[in-house]
Amino acid sequence: MESTQPTQRIEPVRKSVVVEATVEHAFRVFTERIGEWWPVKTHSVHEEHADTAGLEPRLGGALYELWSGGREEWGTITVWEPPHRLVHTWHPGHGLEEATEVEVRFSPQGGSTLVELEHRGWEARGARGAEIRAGYDSGWARILELYVAAA
Repeated sequence: MESTQPTQRIEPVRKSVVVEATVEHAFRVFTERIGEWWPVKTHSVHEEHADTAGLEPRLGGALYELWSGGREEWGTITVWEPPHRLVHTWHPGHGLEEATEVEVRFSPQGGSTLVELEHRGWEARGARGAEIRAGYDSGWARILELYVAAA
């Protein structure tokens, strides 16, 4: 018999970085140039076999990786508000029923841009949600370091 207990809420992963660039440039590097800075060899479904990451810049577009065997979708863009906000589902290597959600906001801060990332909805990952979240907490820090260097 399945438990009817509600799943305990798991806190989102929240990260922020400052990019020494305009909001427009920071957004373009994050979206249009993701293949230049995303480390697919260590942060993808097919890792050493992956060739690049990509993002279709539009509402309903996909985030994906390309590899010799084809294309692996990581998520779908659910909010597209260039150059200030992007929201997408996130389920690399998993079905839609296990999708979490990532929101990235780009705000002017003087001559720079504050980029804030929130990864939420860990409850969709079931009993392992908190454990998986912990891995992403450090993973997003590394990803954003690479993004800042590229921007």
